[in-house]
Formats: sequence, C-alpha cells, structure tokens
Amino acid sequence: MKFSLKQIALGTAIAVSSLSALAADTIKIGSVLSVTGPAAFLGDPELKTLQLYVEELNKKGGVLGRQLELVHYDDGSDANKANSFTKRLIEDDKIDILIGGTTTGATMSMVPLVTKAEVPFISLAGAVVVVEPVKKWVFKTPHTDRMAAEKVFEDMKKRNITKVALLSETSGFGQSGKKETEGVAAKYGITLVASETYGPKDTDASPQLTKIKNTEGVQAVFVFGLGQGPAIVTKNYRQLGITLPLYQSHGVASDEFLKLSGPAADGVRLPSPAQLIPEQLPANDPQKAIVTAYDNAYKMKYKSEASTFGGYAYDALLIGVDAIKRAGSTDKAKVRDAIETTKGLVATSGTFNMTPDDHMGLNLSAFRMLEVKNGNWALAK
Repeated sequence: MKFSLKQIALGTAIAVSSLSALAADTIKIGSVLSVTGPAAFLGDPELKTLQLYVEELNKKGGVLGRQLELVHYDDGSDANKANSFTKRLIEDDKIDILIGGTTTGATMSMVPLVTKAEVPFISLAGAVVVVEPVKKWVFKTPHTDRMAAEKVFEDMKKRNITKVALLSETSGFGQSGKKETEGVAAKYGITLVASETYGPKDTDASPQLTKIKNTEGVQAVFVFGLGQGPAIVTKNYRQLGITLPLYQSHGVASDEFLKLSGPAADGVRLPSPAQLIPEQLPANDPQKAIVTAYDNAYKMKYKSEASTFGGYAYDALLIGVDAIKRAGSTDKAKVRDAIETTKGLVATSGTFNMTPDDHMGLNLSAFRMLEVKNGNWALAK
C-alpha cells in the first residue's frame, strides 16, 4: 500500500501530537543535583535514588493514574549552574515540583527562582537557612545543622566535655554550621576555646589542627563540613597523634566517609539518621521497615551501600508524591499546601510533621548518635 506525502505528513502530525499529549500528561519532577564535583558523594546517590523510585512508582501505575517523568540536571557542585538549570526546569521543562539542591549554596541560589515562579521545592541541603525564616514554597528533608550541633553537644554533656575546638569548612554548609554551633553552645554549657576553618578543596588541614592541638584546655574537636574535606581532616588528626574525642556532623553520614578515612575514622562520633544502621534498629522501631526496604532496594539495584543522602532524596519524593495524592492534582498551590500539612509520615530521616511554621518537620529524636567501630557504624553508647 502506498501513502501520499499528504497522508504521511498527516500521520506524522498525529503521532507527534499524541506524543506531545502523552508528555504533557506526565507528572514532571524536576531535579538539580551535584552528581559530579566536590559534593558528588551526596548528589550521586540522590540521583540514583530518584531514578530507582520513579521507575518503581511508574511500574505500579504512577500517581493519580499518570506516569512520573524525572527531568534532572547535574550542577557539578556549582551554585551558579544550579541557578541556571532551575531556570531551565521552570521555563522550558515546565516541571510540577522540584527536588534537589544537594548543597546549601545550590539550594539558596534556586530559592528566588522557585519563589517567583511559585513552584513547590523540596531541598536536600542541611543548613537551617533553607527553612528559617520560613519561605512559602521551600521545604527540606535533611536535619538542620543546628540540630546536628545540639545532638553532638548533648552527647558531649553526657561525657562531661565542656571545652571544645571547632573546625568548620568555608562552604555554605560549613559556615552555617559554624554559626549555629556558636549559637547553641552556651545552652549545653559548652565553651568554644578554638575555632579554625578549612576550604572544601583543601588537601591538608594539619596547620589548623596543629593550632588546635596546641590550644590549652581543649577536651574534644568538632568538625563541620561535607564531602572529602572531613575525611582529610580525620586522617590528619590521627597523623598528628591527637587523641581527643573527634566529632563530625551529619554531613559525613555515609559509607563513603568510612572509605575515604580508612582506619582513621575509628572512634569518630556523629549524629545520623537511622538509615546507616537498619539492622541495628529494634524490631519495634517505627523506621525499621522503611530504612530496611530502602537499603535493600538500593543495594539490589546499584550493588553498593545506601546512604543517608540518598535517603534524603527518597524522603523528598515520598513527601512530594504523598502531597500530590492528597491534593488530587498537580496544581502547584494545592501541592504546596499539602506538603505543609504533611503529618506522621514515617521516612528514612525520621517522622515528618510539617506546619506553616516548620517546613522541615523533624525533631531531635530523628537523629541517632553513632560511633565508628572497626570500620563500621555502631550506635554510640
């Protein structure tokens, strides 16, 4: 059978039209993550997690009878690129909801754009500035840097540690962490007797640690950073023969930190979501089922360990999908309102209870205090 050029053109137009309708009918989840660059060990598992669960949800029929479409870009750990890609997602890709902002710097560069466009945005960054003051369209899943400092100081108080040296990274996360640590120290009877900084790309922190080592009265050291920096600090710490208790923030809560630090990590304490220790949780722990399921699914798909950073992405998707279901549509204002009324949602980072005044919805009990023992995570005693 032969077709005329007119029939072929008509058929092509119908096919394109059908594809366009199909594409328009997907629920578009936009994502900007630091899959490469200094923050890659956060961004890589975040992207893999979103891909894994978007695929799983689509196999089960999608959401509201529509398939999910993940549109993602890698900002290379560059806040300026995060801004450009967010603009593209909003203006060109016409996303329904945004998940991402691996780092605080990237997230804060994205905030003005989502605020102006009125797009619901769930950030994966740690600093408290993401949700304080409350920003109408912005939410987040990781525990804040302030919470990390409080959990660490709670543990120090139990161990009668009162004089602490702080070593913070000059990144957005590190500097916000420094500010929050300074802000809550007195509440726990802690005096910061030394404060040093290092750059996220520094390959040696020995000079700063030597100054700390020579500071009189220091009883413990608290490092606030993410990526490779804290692992370098940990190695330098042992090389200098410092024997004081060493604490890190939740910015290193992944097996990647253990790999990068090697035996030097033994004895390090840090606050972490339950995701790192699924097998150590008691059977009646409300999070056990979900962290175990995520751990198993990630390992099966990627043949590598799950991380708390991937968990933050999983929680963001969970919150977003739950809100879309409760809103009964992808109307951005309705979805935003639904996210803000998330209640009792058990996820890998804790149980989320959001309100108009709290766009994170986690309390201090969502953190577990861990210690590295023989190269593995263990609940701190």
